Amino acid sequence: MHDELTKVDIKKMQEEIEYRRNVLAPTLREEVRQARELGDLSENFEYHAARREMNKNISRINYLQRMIDTAIVIEPKSEENSVGLFDTVTLYVEDDDEEMTITIVTTLRQNSLKNLISKESPIGKALLGKKSGERIFVRVSDDYGYYAVIRGIEKGSDDESLEISPY
Repeated sequence: MHDELTKVDIKKMQEEIEYRRNVLAPTLREEVRQARELGDLSENFEYHAARREMNKNISRINYLQRMIDTAIVIEPKSEENSVGLFDTVTLYVEDDDEEMTITIVTTLRQNSLKNLISKESPIGKALLGKKSGERIFVRVSDDYGYYAVIRGIEKGSDDESLEISPY
């Protein structure tokens, strides 16, 4: 599987890998060493917790490196009056009779609690390339979908303010 990521996504992942290798890994190795000195490893909670944290760090580094190695680098550009990557969109969801505002982002930076929605999600796919005033159908599954109307598009850019997902 190849994720479509921007140059900023790649840069942020490389920075996190650098931090994890050069700052976090030595600290975690030292914690494991100190916990090992506490005695019997079979009943040493501190040792097992330190090892678990060290393994999580290694796993995250490997995950990020795989993402970088397999990524397809894309340019976040779109027409001035249509929805593109990093644009903030105001929608009227007909079924709920409510308005919502979301920002379309890469999969790596999605966070639904902050209304950062992946371009790969059903709503992200339905919105990309559409214009203000258009009525779209968002197919969530084979059994469920809903209609929404695009009420506004605020053009955005791929800046470094959006954090990458922790996991």
